[in-house]
Amino acid sequence: MAIILNLETATTNCSVSIARNGNVIALQEHDTPSYSHSEQLHVFIQEVMQKASLTLSDIDAIAVSKGPGSYTGLRIGVSSAKGLCYALDVPLISVATLRSLAHREKGDTYDFVIPLLDARRMEVYAAVFDSELNEIKETEAVIIDSNSFSEYAQLGKVLLVGSGAQKCQEILRNSNFNYDIKAVPSANEMGDLSYKKFLNQDFEDLAYFEPFYLKDFIMQTKKTK
Repeated sequence: MAIILNLETATTNCSVSIARNGNVIALQEHDTPSYSHSEQLHVFIQEVMQKASLTLSDIDAIAVSKGPGSYTGLRIGVSSAKGLCYALDVPLISVATLRSLAHREKGDTYDFVIPLLDARRMEVYAAVFDSELNEIKETEAVIIDSNSFSEYAQLGKVLLVGSGAQKCQEILRNSNFNYDIKAVPSANEMGDLSYKKFLNQDFEDLAYFEPFYLKDFIMQTKKTK
């Protein structure tokens, strides 16, 4: 039996779950554009532990959403996960953010699922999964234009899911495109994914693991007159 604490902080949704053998038994999350992860994350951890009637000493591993996503959000999640792993002497598991976002659509009948996170201007972070949610194109930064993902729309029904899907909805005209623009990554979908990694002993090196930012962080500064 494995009890895993899952942390998702890559986007606006601060989400924490406890899963037993891949089945989520407690979930606490709040999606807000104000990115209040630093205030909410450890409160949510305490709340899911109470809901599950467990203590931190019962945890067998910590899983964290590794990105891409918000630079600050990822730093908060990963640093918290590392701290807990050190304190509890348990392994660290990372789950790709776009993979867990794609798994929100598990059971739906689409030929392709493309999770998308909003980036700057017309750019998104995207990956492509087949109907069985096997990854067929790795995460990359994509500039959206009228031809984006057309090769998949020519082959069947495509679901574009996540915050970046709205940009696509405005310019992609093929009737095979479907949209779920309100979906956000959640620790609810991490339960099964992190458990599979636990069984395979697919753990991260605590000393060297870093979030998957995909692109370098750029500090925004105010323009001087």
